[in-house]
Amino acid sequence: MSARDVVFPAGRQDLYNINQYSPAIRSGDLLFVSGQVGSREDGSPEPDFARQVQLAFDNLGAILAAAGCSFDDIVDVTSFHTDPMQQFETVNAVRTQVFGQPPYPNWTALGVTWLAGFDFEIKVIVRIPAAG
Repeated sequence: MSARDVVFPAGRQDLYNINQYSPAIRSGDLLFVSGQVGSREDGSPEPDFARQVQLAFDNLGAILAAAGCSFDDIVDVTSFHTDPMQQFETVNAVRTQVFGQPPYPNWTALGVTWLAGFDFEIKVIVRIPAAG
């Protein structure tokens, strides 16, 4: 088996080392991004839900940038919510800013009971743009 082609965002490698997972793996022209949460610099959950969602998207954006991608390159999204009915408007407000214009990526939203102290998580599959 060949080594995994791991993508690390600037300044956050310690978080991934502590939890022993890769933020993203390149495979051919695809990028598989691990679930991103609204963690503060020390890795702890941001208590304000709206800020937590924004930080999750910011953290996702940092990984995309490290791989030479953008939100426009996302083809598939899965999000996890601890209280989908109560959280929908807040998540949708950020989502609308990030994916404001069609065509939108595929999106699957799941209600869950546990996210290690977080209330929102987002993971994506990205088509890496051709160089040049």
